Amino acid sequence: MPADLHIHTTFSDGSDSPRQVVDRALAMGLEAIAVTDHDTVAGVPVAVEAAKGYPLVVIPGVEINTDYTGREMHILGYYINTTDPKLLDRLGSLARARNDRVDRIVKRLDALGVHIDLDEVRTRTAGTLGRPHIAEALRRAGVVSSIQEAFDRFIGRGGPAYVPRSWYTPGEAVAMVIKAGGVPVLAHPGTANADGLIPELIELGLKGLEVYHPEHDPDCIEHYLRLCQRYGLIATGGSDYHGQRCHFDLGESTVSRAVVDQLRALSL
Repeated sequence: MPADLHIHTTFSDGSDSPRQVVDRALAMGLEAIAVTDHDTVAGVPVAVEAAKGYPLVVIPGVEINTDYTGREMHILGYYINTTDPKLLDRLGSLARARNDRVDRIVKRLDALGVHIDLDEVRTRTAGTLGRPHIAEALRRAGVVSSIQEAFDRFIGRGGPAYVPRSWYTPGEAVAMVIKAGGVPVLAHPGTANADGLIPELIELGLKGLEVYHPEHDPDCIEHYLRLCQRYGLIATGGSDYHGQRCHFDLGESTVSRAVVDQLRALSL
């Protein structure tokens, strides 16, 4: 299918620049992609510019990280107005919180006798920093052998260098997307373990579930397809591509162009 609606770039925790993502998508024959960086829309105009003159639709998107009873839930926003002042202000506050959190994590690592060069880490992203950047720095320094080990040993929830962050609630993120003219979708619900919240989010304006995702097995896909049918939601999907920082490949999970048309119609 021709549309991958969940892609990260160097403007958050992806390893590919927006232009590299566009080039790969064109080489694969994709017809549409959504740039959905964590808590930022800065990479969207770069991707749009890179795709000009080519048969590729770049959907302006974002993935907002939220907290629900101590667990992460992510809300995707499609066809948002990336110049909306209120959206940019709220995303800016999240970016500042992310950067402050990274500083605090590095200090905790220092206290544990584990040292990384934060300035060097900052050179490897065009946008906001996050824990994956720290995990990668720990791997490059030889402290751990993999990104997962960094989370397991140091920076994962409950780890000795873990620092909680400021969050919006899922409902606040849904409202943020709607106010920016976008279509809110619950990302990879199979990993969120929060089916009980879905009806409440629908009341707040949720329009879709990310049914097709590399971490969803066939039973999970069937379950969320049934929920989409029950509640009249759009069944979206994407690879959650992060380049070399994740084992999911671009185009690994896709949806039809009809889904893109449905999202576009709801945003008008």
